[in-house]
Amino acid sequence: MRKLARPRVTGRRPSGPFWVVYDGVPTTRFKDDLGRDLVLFAPPRRVVSLVPSDTYSLVALGAGDRVIGRTRYCHDAQDAAVVGGTKDVDVDAVLALSPDFIIANQEENARPALEKLAETRIPMLVSLPRRAADGVAHVARLARVLGVERAAADLTRRGYALFKDAPPAPRLQIATLIWNEPLMTMNADTFGSDMLAAAGAANVFSDRLRLYPLAADLGKMTPAENQGRDVRYPRITLDELAAKQPDVVLLPDEPYAWKDDEVAAIAAGVPAAKVVRTVGKDLFWYGAWTVDALPRLRELIASL
Repeated sequence: MRKLARPRVTGRRPSGPFWVVYDGVPTTRFKDDLGRDLVLFAPPRRVVSLVPSDTYSLVALGAGDRVIGRTRYCHDAQDAAVVGGTKDVDVDAVLALSPDFIIANQEENARPALEKLAETRIPMLVSLPRRAADGVAHVARLARVLGVERAAADLTRRGYALFKDAPPAPRLQIATLIWNEPLMTMNADTFGSDMLAAAGAANVFSDRLRLYPLAADLGKMTPAENQGRDVRYPRITLDELAAKQPDVVLLPDEPYAWKDDEVAAIAAGVPAAKVVRTVGKDLFWYGAWTVDALPRLRELIASL
């Protein structure tokens, strides 16, 4: 994506070490998770969030009134205008709102829309957290960008406290299924897998890479070159799942809503494992949600 141009100066004067006054103008420079340099000349006041977990974080940081645009999947900031879904962002609808900041995610949002938005003069932070601690670091970064570090101090302090000690030794071998037909899971290089590791569970598919094409993933042909595509979410067979002999098969309720007959089929295919439904947000929502989600996951793992 192209480097973003200098935005216009708007908003109130911020406080905190993240912001400095340069030639009489509050200024901050930082990198997003794609390594792009972003420069702001005032804390954003008109924000479009293209990620439900980020919309939640903005409200948790006390900046919900700054959210002027959101996706149809965002349950927070309901007064904000809807600008499509996470995969079908309406770029024209975003631009019509005249935002001074956009928050997106490389994994959740479709690339064409992000590339079009990157061509504008609107600063856009694109995130891609892959570790549980990154979720807390992300919400702390948002607090600094918004100039609300002091108000968010308790939230970020509680978040960082979750990682002051090394993660507990794995108590369980877990397989997490995130899709059906074909079955899909995740390897260790994902936020969800690291959340489980931080909660004391080992991912039985930690080193499994996604293969291309689909038939290669399912063991029916030799893999082809992945050509730089994402290999973190492999597609597996029920037999492969059973061969891993997990203690628990975890079925989060998003991104896929599991039906009772599908759950029963998995239980029959892996009879030695306990099949457990859980809240998908606790695995995949980074940011402010992470702060309360990780203790819940630790309780879940302990209970199993």
